[in-house]
Order: sequence, then C-alpha cells, then structure tokens
Amino acid sequence: MPAWLFALMFTAFAFATDDYVIAGVLPAIAADTGVSEAAAGQLVTVFSLAFAIGAPFASVTTATWSRRRLLTGALLLFVAANWAAALTDSYALLMALRVVAALAAAAVVPAAYAIATALAPEGRAGRYLALVMGGLTGSLAFGVPLGTWVGGAFGWQATFVLGGALGLIALIAIRVTLPDPPAAPAMPIRERIAPLARARVLLGLLGIVAIVMGSMMLLTYLAPFLRDLAGVGATALGWVFVLAGVAGLVGGQLGGRAADGWGADRALLAGVAGFTAVMALFTGLWWLRPMPLLALLPLLALWAAVSWWIPPPAQTRLLALAGSAGPQALALNSSAVYVGVSLGGAAGGLLLEAAGPGVLPAGSAVVEVIALALFWTAARLARREEAGRSVAASP
Repeated sequence: MPAWLFALMFTAFAFATDDYVIAGVLPAIAADTGVSEAAAGQLVTVFSLAFAIGAPFASVTTATWSRRRLLTGALLLFVAANWAAALTDSYALLMALRVVAALAAAAVVPAAYAIATALAPEGRAGRYLALVMGGLTGSLAFGVPLGTWVGGAFGWQATFVLGGALGLIALIAIRVTLPDPPAAPAMPIRERIAPLARARVLLGLLGIVAIVMGSMMLLTYLAPFLRDLAGVGATALGWVFVLAGVAGLVGGQLGGRAADGWGADRALLAGVAGFTAVMALFTGLWWLRPMPLLALLPLLALWAAVSWWIPPPAQTRLLALAGSAGPQALALNSSAVYVGVSLGGAAGGLLLEAAGPGVLPAGSAVVEVIALALFWTAARLARREEAGRSVAASP
C-alpha cells in the first residue's frame, strides 16, 4: 500500500476524531461556557449539519481545483479553527468555529475518497476506499479516547489543540506523499441530486439518516448517561471509547460479511433487532443505578458492535435501490450520514433536556426501528416498480 493512501486515511481519522470527540468532553465544555449539556451537544449537531450541507456543494465547486492545493488550504483552515477554539470560552464563537472546521472537512473527505479511487490500481479501488474509510472507525477506537483523556487531564481546550495538531500532521503527510491527480470534471448539482427523484432512493437515504441518528442520540450524550448510570468520569470514559471503537471495528466487518452471506435485508434486520435489544437492556438497568462500570462493559461492547454492524447492509441495500444511479446515491450518502449525526445530537439534546439521560436508549431504539421501516417500504416500492415494468414489457 502506498504511503499517500495512509496519509488520506489519517486525514479522515483527524476529521472524524474532531467531530466525535465532543462527546467525551461535553460536560466540561458546558460548565465552562455556561450552557446546558444539551446545548453543548449542539456543537456536534452544527458540525455535522454544516458538513452535510457543504459536502455536495464543495464537491461541485472545487471539482476542477488541484487536489493537493484543495487539501492544503482546507487543512490549514481546519487547524486554524481548532486552535482558535482552544482560545475562547464563548459558546457562540465556539459554535461558529465548529462550522468553519466542518466546512473544511466537507471539502476534504469526499475529495479523499475520490483520490483513493482515482489513484488505485485496477481491481483494487474497493480496498483503497475501504482503507480511507477505516480512518472514521479508527477515530472511535483511538482518536476519541485520546482526546477525552487529554481533555480530562488538561481541560477541554487541550482537546481542540490536539485536533489542530492532528490536522497539521495530516497536512504534512499529504504534502510529502500525495501526488496531484487530475481533477475530475465538474458535475452539475442537478445531476448529483437526481437520485432524489426516485422515491425508493429517497426512502433509502432517509433510512441512512435514521440509522445514524439513532446511534448518535446516545453516543453524543454518552458522558452524562454513563455518569448518572455508573459514575463514570473522563478517564474511564476514554477507556469506554477504546472498547467501543474496537468493538465497532469488529462489528462493521461482521456486518459487511453478513450482508454478503445473508443478504442485505436479513443482515439489516438482525442488526436493528440486536440494537433494539441492547437499548432495552440499558433502559432496564437505568432503574437499577448505580451500576458498576465493569458490569456494563460487555453491554457497551455489544452496543458498539451492533451500531457499526448496521451501516454495511444499509449501504448495500441503498445501492440495490438506486440501481444505475448507485454512484450518485453514494455521493449523497456522506451527506445523509452527517444529517443523521446532526439530528441525533439535536433530538438527543431535546430528550436530555426534557426527561434526562435515562430515556436516550429508548429514543435511539425507536429511531432505528423507523429506519428499518423506511428500508422495508423502499424495498417494497422497488419490487412493485419492477413488477410494473415486467407487466408492461410482456406481450
């Protein structure tokens, strides 16, 4: 594997860490900026929403730019936004800086996927793309725990210093290793959103949104949830994120194999059923608090595994729903993921504010079941359309 591919993977790792690490230092940010924990959680929401909106437009407007120049400029902006965030205790300014960092990520992450595909040898594009995407999962196993530990030891501002440092390392790696591939021709925005004209594809994308939303409703507020359930502090929470990241890596691989072996629909049903069962157990344990953290670790690992099991069969089903429009649907998939992250942070914050952290698992389970219903409806609609075409084609 070439060095530039690992540079792209580390870049994805840096951006994902910067997004998810807020969950680990959320109580400290809330205390120092004078807002509620639900409001602090909206720092995740605004990052993800800005990414979701910015990614399709960035991929169109920067399509003809030099890839090295694009990544260099966006990473410099990302580093500056993080280090500026470390110097403020203003919630409003912190929110604005999260938008800036997200827009930088929106320009870089889709470009990194495109570069990996364009420079891959024939027959290896899938592996190259999978390695870059591994930076996202790896951030939960290593980046988020590291950021949580740093924040617990030196204050949440140090977490943003770390985020900027990761961006700077990614920038140096990109400048040293990455060749400058030819820029792709620009794709008009109407072609990029064309799959939305198909109801079954739109339902599939909404299913992706719901899947991520259900997972993030609990993940964004995992710190207050585990604090009230088991008295977990910042140091122990870092170890929980390590466990969740490793379990998520395993779960993602198993979910992909299940999608290939069982079919996307069965694998998706199994994943949502497992997720719902884990959330039911969390809800039951809430009434037995305080719980020892050691007793919760197997359940936390299972939660992470089933959470990451679900996306591979969901994306496989989305490709099947899109048919010939698969590339466009996948281009919108990244935006759907970040819309789900933003909605998960927002909905989880509303539940936290209204009823406390104990209701978060139940809310997450409901949203995952809705996701399953959306995919079931989309598949049924696809079968009906195919049956109609068969009837029309028969003599």
